[in-house]
Amino acid sequence: MSLTESSAVDVARSASLASRRLATLSNSARNEALTALHAALDKNRAAILAANAKDVEAATRDTKSGNLNPSILKRLDLSKPGKYDDMLEGILNVRDLDDPVGQVTLRTLLDEGLELERVSCPIGVLLIIFEARPEVIANIAALAIKSGNAAILKGGKESTESFVAIANVVSAAIATSQVPESSIQLVITRDAVSSLLEQDTLIDLVIPRGSNELVRFVKDHTKIPVLGHADGLCSAYIHSDANVETAVKVIVDSKTNYPAACNSLETLLVQEDVLGSVFPAIAKALLDKGVSLRCDEASKATLAKALPTAKVQLATEEDYNTEFLDLILAVKTVPSIEAGIAHINAHSSGHTDIILTETRELATMFMGSIDSAGVYWNASSRFADGMRYGFGTEVGISTNKIHSRGPVGLEGLTIYKYLIRGNGHGAGDYHDGQGGRKFLHTSLPISK
Repeated sequence: MSLTESSAVDVARSASLASRRLATLSNSARNEALTALHAALDKNRAAILAANAKDVEAATRDTKSGNLNPSILKRLDLSKPGKYDDMLEGILNVRDLDDPVGQVTLRTLLDEGLELERVSCPIGVLLIIFEARPEVIANIAALAIKSGNAAILKGGKESTESFVAIANVVSAAIATSQVPESSIQLVITRDAVSSLLEQDTLIDLVIPRGSNELVRFVKDHTKIPVLGHADGLCSAYIHSDANVETAVKVIVDSKTNYPAACNSLETLLVQEDVLGSVFPAIAKALLDKGVSLRCDEASKATLAKALPTAKVQLATEEDYNTEFLDLILAVKTVPSIEAGIAHINAHSSGHTDIILTETRELATMFMGSIDSAGVYWNASSRFADGMRYGFGTEVGISTNKIHSRGPVGLEGLTIYKYLIRGNGHGAGDYHDGQGGRKFLHTSLPISK
């Protein structure tokens, strides 16, 4: 990994050259680099955590002074129980996945001696721009190397100490392998983002990870394709036949398991028939966990009767378009499942939405009608995660409708190319009339 203050063109060009070499390396060579990366990060744990502590200390001061969002501070701290080990485990999980490069997904016999194949291949050069989350360096390095892509990383100033410490370790580990060192580069110049976003001839994909403002800035300032999501505005709809115990568990987990995450629940839609039954139990469980409820008039009136001591705020229309990233939940009463679906499709960011019901037919209708990357039945929105999907660690979550959608792991970092093997065949040989050849277009088995 190069800690560089070179020009954006030089950074992008060296990454492009490295990507071509990396794309030809064997799976075993790439895996050996990941093994070395894991060992180096484990060996240097104390030094990295010490650097991270400096970032956390500075971010804590900025949070208290109102200059930093508390959700960023939560994402910054690597010393939280299990977080560093999860980062290390993610590298091994990626290493042990099947090779995503060179997978044949289609074979067609066009004519005798003329065969077509569609084969997976790396995208090329990735630009990842992120805030906080210092573990992203290790995650992205592992995913990029395994998928044969070069990666340029630009982190936020709030985690510079952590990034530099991790970058030095990653750089040393990669230097011991066959992977070109410039395959993974960390850029630390302040003005790097705008310059890198202009390198559309050398950089193939931008992946922003951070605030709504960051993602929108990236999308507005580049011609390079962007993979990601601006908001994680996740909603849950509770139908009239929802099981109380199931609904309480799923909603509480969706909201409180990690409120600062993009897959945390932000809006609760309550079918009016369960205002006086299922909803009060859910509300009490949420309030007991410290969640502030912002309710419409109907749900607020219900809680005033069922939980007279509960402190509930009246919701505004803007609350149903807000990603709180905190222990705050907007609540709205709807008359039917159709109204719930309409609200979600009008307000959702296309990330993850859920339904609580005991009726399969209704769940199936809901899951088919919601236009989001993830739609769940009786399950927490917090399952929207590459590790939980079995993808290994993820590069991010996409709400795009082309190429990749949802948690993006190895498969999302590959594209494909078409290969034709012939023996002097010419397109002009195929025509109607005397001497013309005919295409066979026969499907062939895909060998494993």
